[in-house]
Amino acid sequence: MPKNKGKGGKNRKRGKNEADDEKRELIFKEDGQEYAQVIRMLGNGRCEAMCIDGTKRLCHIRGKMHKKVWIAADDIILVGLRDYQDDKADVIMKYMPDEARLLKAYGELPETTRLNEGVAGGIDEDDDGTGDDYIEFEDEDIDKI
Repeated sequence: MPKNKGKGGKNRKRGKNEADDEKRELIFKEDGQEYAQVIRMLGNGRCEAMCIDGTKRLCHIRGKMHKKVWIAADDIILVGLRDYQDDKADVIMKYMPDEARLLKAYGELPETTRLNEGVAGGIDEDDDGTGDDYIEFEDEDIDKI
């Protein structure tokens, strides 16, 4: 049986994920950068994103984020545009849902952008609260089963 010559195994590579909880400074786009919304993940560290300027681009997830920051469809990301390829870009960072809401409030993202807020989004404003999500059975209905 071979001896272990490395510094650790799978759990060491995963590391501690303590940095997610703390608040970070909101980063705005600069020259050569653009906000985008992920359309779909393609695999192999790539995704297809619709940039705010209206262009659909193939984005490459940089190595620093690969396997550390999980990107899913409908996430808001900051991409660095390439000078030599207009249809490709590099993912610089992923915005958390609360950061994306702040960007929309500051007017950086257009009002038509739908933010995927998941469970944190809460109840929709359109919901009138009638409670028609469940079915009530009478005692007679239960006896027939």
